[in-house]
Amino acid sequence: MEVDFLVRRFYDRVRLHPSLGPIFNSVVQDWEIHLVHLSDFWEMILLQTGPGAGKFNPVKVHREVDKSVDHSIEQAHFGNWLELWFSTIDAYFEGDTADYAKEHARRMAHMLFIRIWEARSK
Repeated sequence: MEVDFLVRRFYDRVRLHPSLGPIFNSVVQDWEIHLVHLSDFWEMILLQTGPGAGKFNPVKVHREVDKSVDHSIEQAHFGNWLELWFSTIDAYFEGDTADYAKEHARRMAHMLFIRIWEARSK
């Protein structure tokens, strides 16, 4: 699986999405740097290569994003994200790594939404 290709095609779609685009486009200051970081993250997850887990803290980042958009991230946003992720994978890839990319994203989306929700009650 060409992870950078996947990440770039996926975020091309995210940026144009009516619900996700406004959130991402308001938070991401430099898309090229963001895409490199996301490619590194997904390469580490999917291929067990890259810079290593210590470089990434998705819970912290997503809590900060939720705060920056006045705690307006909802479970539906994660559903939209997963729909785009799955359809992008399906358009270009198949096999075990593609299936793993979907399953890991599903688990990650669930966990991130719960962690965002927990942070709101503090």
